[in-house]
Amino acid sequence: MRAVDTNVLTRYFRHDDSRRSPAALQVMSGPAVFCPKTVILEFEWVMRYVYRHPTQDIVRCLSTLLELPNVTIEDEQQIMEAVHAYQRGMDFADALHLAASRHCEELVTFDGRRFARRAARLGLKPSVHVPQR
Repeated sequence: MRAVDTNVLTRYFRHDDSRRSPAALQVMSGPAVFCPKTVILEFEWVMRYVYRHPTQDIVRCLSTLLELPNVTIEDEQQIMEAVHAYQRGMDFADALHLAASRHCEELVTFDGRRFARRAARLGLKPSVHVPQR
């Protein structure tokens, strides 16, 4: 099994480098590929902030990655939950934090405006709590 880094996923999905994109395709087509969830988190950030891809394009990439039969995703269920929440308007990192904290009663943050409100609006668990001063 071979693990991949963010730049491999980026070249694989963007097809924008005449040398590295074919190499990324070869790696991603290999018999057994492992993708850590930290790589997926960074990939979403790179696609959104560096390359300015819209959410729906990133969701399409992540969904494709999740469907590749030769790729093992670390904590795949958490990634699937995060992608679903991201598609519904959550920040991807926040959605992944929530999915990874599923076993907890609540997640505490000071980001009440975006994180807590969106999570509550979408009915995501665990509940997101903003401590008072």
